[in-house]
Amino acid sequence: MTATATTTRYFTSYSGVRLPLKLVGELTGDDMRNRNTFYRGGFDAEGRLVRCEKVVYGEIEVCHEYRYHADGRLAQALIHDANGEVECLDYPA
Repeated sequence: MTATATTTRYFTSYSGVRLPLKLVGELTGDDMRNRNTFYRGGFDAEGRLVRCEKVVYGEIEVCHEYRYHADGRLAQALIHDANGEVECLDYPA
């Protein structure tokens, strides 16, 4: 698998319960100065969320990694929790 370039953006939270998460409340660089908790999103060239990290006091508490089918639908979600456990959810074509 080849690495692809991602764009990193920062958010206050997410909305909804479906995957991939919908990050909301985008933060600017100035907004980040005194934040203890935020979401860091990595977006691919098509603007799809491919990695989402909940950061609390500088530590990654939860991380989601997303892979997509060629048509843009979610193919797989890997959810890493604070204990190092990983849950894999597959979404067939």
